[in-house]
Amino acid sequence: MQCCVTWQLHYAANKAMNGPRSQDRQNSKGPGAVATSRVDRICDQVRTMATDFAIKPDERINEGALASTLGVSRTPLREALNRLVAEGFITFQTGRGFFNRSLQPEKVLELYELRQAIECEALRRAIDRASDDGIAELREFLVATEPSYSAGASAKVLVDLDEQFHMRLAELSRNSELVRMLRNVSERIRYVRWIVMTERQGRTHSEHIRILDALAARDTDAAVEAMRGHIEQHSEEATAAVRIAYSQLYVPG
Repeated sequence: MQCCVTWQLHYAANKAMNGPRSQDRQNSKGPGAVATSRVDRICDQVRTMATDFAIKPDERINEGALASTLGVSRTPLREALNRLVAEGFITFQTGRGFFNRSLQPEKVLELYELRQAIECEALRRAIDRASDDGIAELREFLVATEPSYSAGASAKVLVDLDEQFHMRLAELSRNSELVRMLRNVSERIRYVRWIVMTERQGRTHSEHIRILDALAARDTDAAVEAMRGHIEQHSEEATAAVRIAYSQLYVPG
């Protein structure tokens, strides 16, 4: 019962902040498009709940309660849940149903290693393919956002800015699959990154500048070295972050 209340509160807060996501994503295109956009919307909502751990790690998802909370029927919800299994946000156990993903140090490390591989490859491609104007626009973004890193912004705000920088950088690779993969892994480690960012706030922006300077110089070795150092997550840090995450998720106050 408590978990259902948590879902309802999280959904209500998220809806109040973001409003309707997409107006059924052009639902005037016909019944098929309406059905697809409905599943897309449900998928967005449940993905956010899974990302933020409004559904606790390894918690079984009560489909009936979740459908009621979201105000949807079971059929599109089931389709959305299956999609989220494919994306790695939740899991499915035969005979038991859907569960939110685990939050374990070794899994966090695997995702950080995946992120590092994706970003280093995107950076290599960007060095060959990015225009000077594209690099200049990314530098303008860094200049505009620099005050946030020294103005006591929340970890959530800083992680959002950090993700924007890395997504913009990946887009300079002109490889949409690398961009899609980076978006997925970034969402899956976001909760842990909110915790880690409190320790990295002072150096994150300067590390971004170092990466961008190497990109602008078309220096592949320096750029990749800077990116690896920026992302690398040691096992002790992952273990500590997961411990803090569990205390925030399960300890009141």
